[in-house]
Amino acid sequence: MRPYFALPAAGVFFFVSAWLLMLFAGILHDSIGIRPFGYGTALVATIGLWLVVAPAAGAIASSMRPWRRL
Repeated sequence: MRPYFALPAAGVFFFVSAWLLMLFAGILHDSIGIRPFGYGTALVATIGLWLVVAPAAGAIASSMRPWRRL
C-alpha cells in the first residue's frame, strides 16, 4: 500500500517546497542579494533542484543496502 501513496505525497511535497522556497526568497532577498520571485519561478527552480538531487539521493540510498547486488 505504501507505493500507492508515494506519488501523491511527492506531488504535495513538491508544491509545498516550491511555496516555501518562494516565501524564504521573499524574506531573505536583501540578505542574500536576489530579487524576490513568484510562485511560477519557484516551481521551475524546485523542479530543477529535484531533477538534480533525486538521482543522487537514489544512488546514495541504493548504495546503503549491502544485500542488494547490481
